[in-house]
Amino acid sequence: MTSAGRFAPSPSGELHVGNLRTAILAWLFARSTGRTFLLRVEDLDRARAGAEVEQLRDLKAIGVTWDGEVVRQTGRGQLYADAITRLHHAGLTYECFCTRREIQEAPSAPHAPQGAYPGTCRNLDPAELEFKRATRPAAVRLRSDVQQYTVKDRLHGTFAGVVDDFVLRRNDGVTAYNLAVVVDDAEQGVDQVVRGDDLLPSTPRQAYLASLLNIPVPEYVHVPLVVNTDGARLAKRDGAVTLGDLSRAGIPVAAVRDRLLTSLGLQAGTLEHALNSFDPDMLPRKPWIWSA
Repeated sequence: MTSAGRFAPSPSGELHVGNLRTAILAWLFARSTGRTFLLRVEDLDRARAGAEVEQLRDLKAIGVTWDGEVVRQTGRGQLYADAITRLHHAGLTYECFCTRREIQEAPSAPHAPQGAYPGTCRNLDPAELEFKRATRPAAVRLRSDVQQYTVKDRLHGTFAGVVDDFVLRRNDGVTAYNLAVVVDDAEQGVDQVVRGDDLLPSTPRQAYLASLLNIPVPEYVHVPLVVNTDGARLAKRDGAVTLGDLSRAGIPVAAVRDRLLTSLGLQAGTLEHALNSFDPDMLPRKPWIWSA
């Protein structure tokens, strides 16, 4: 299978300049290493009508192109179910009936990392299990044998993060992100994952899960976010931050693209032009402040 990079937005609304900057970086990393570049719509959870069309339009407008057809997670349910079945047969799953509030209020397990699931439902006896099944739907959790796992990142180096008994399938039947992304990347031949560094803390969970499924762990590249003038992660509430908003304010797409490229230390122009001088070692390592 050909190696690949990817960009995988959730269709919850228009992409803002922070999303577009990350998409440009994912494209540059993939193209500079001879990989194909894939586009996957992660629509298992939040999907706003028309958002996917807007996102694909804006990616094309700034020059982000992809190979093959767009893949959508909602059409891949059997792959996720098969992975959970494999883990179940290996004794690596259990049913969990806890609500979010119960988890927040539960005392932490001895020696468990802060914020980790306390294992409330990990060892229910048959009578408890039967009673809980009759009272509420169950999520499926991973029965983890580690409390942390270490990954290597192209920009951050070695990173050790918490691994608990995280959710594989929610109690409403929706596959959890941590499972879906691992299965999707493996099935699509994605061996390079470029995304915002806000997702770095969840990466050890995904790498550990990949090891249990005998899936190769991809090369990770977690890039700095775009933030507002207060230093908070950029969001649509920060004003004119989408191509549509900026266009209505008189700022053309090419000007936005050029600004994103220069923020990365690259020359303005097409992405193909920027590719000629792209050097991952020269990328900024701090968040970039956006002000319209």
